[in-house]
Amino acid sequence: MSVFVVTDLAAGYQGHPVIDGLNLTVTEGEAVALAGRNGMGKTTALKAVMSLSVPRVSGGSVVFGHADLTRRKPYQVARAGIGYVPQGRRIFASLIVEEHLDVAARPAPTGYQAWTRDRVYALFPRLAERKQHKAGTLSGGEQQMLAIARALVTNPRLMLLDEPSEGLAPKIVRQVADIIKELPRAGVSVLIAEQDLAMVRRVADRVYFLDRGRVADEVTARELPDRGDLLDRYLGV
Repeated sequence: MSVFVVTDLAAGYQGHPVIDGLNLTVTEGEAVALAGRNGMGKTTALKAVMSLSVPRVSGGSVVFGHADLTRRKPYQVARAGIGYVPQGRRIFASLIVEEHLDVAARPAPTGYQAWTRDRVYALFPRLAERKQHKAGTLSGGEQQMLAIARALVTNPRLMLLDEPSEGLAPKIVRQVADIIKELPRAGVSVLIAEQDLAMVRRVADRVYFLDRGRVADEVTARELPDRGDLLDRYLGV
């Protein structure tokens, strides 16, 4: 049964549509990727789901569980159980790791195991080692781990991640991907916007290929290695 359903979603900037008629689902315990080149609408789609002030949503619906989140306030989307890791991490350079987690922490829904600081540190041992360090002194990979950890302590049931591989060395991309892959097993479904093929292959159970703001094709992870035509067409590899 689908826990997250986007239907005919349309959104854009200053009257210019970027996504138009976007349809996708994420089921419980699943990791789904939105793949495509830059400018195809991946980031816009995640921002529209989160009801950020831009882009402007002009049509369609976003439903999570039994809640219609279309055009709700961002804090209402977050309280409904959706976590968000924005492109570029957006950490606070002057705060230490532990302060990031304390500020973001929210209670877990009834019946769910809470993401506490200790549980996050078990998932990210490197953050535990650096918990008293200012975020601005962390490496790019450590900052990405912190951004994911900060979203986890809000205790979401669905996590949106926007280009988590951006600016990371291939070895760190693999480490971050392996952590993201664990989230569905820990009760957090994943929707990841990504153009890095290595990240997509390592994380996703299913892949939606976006082209000009719409889903142009969909494959399972098992089918992906045999669909070089899609990779050439939508990722340019």
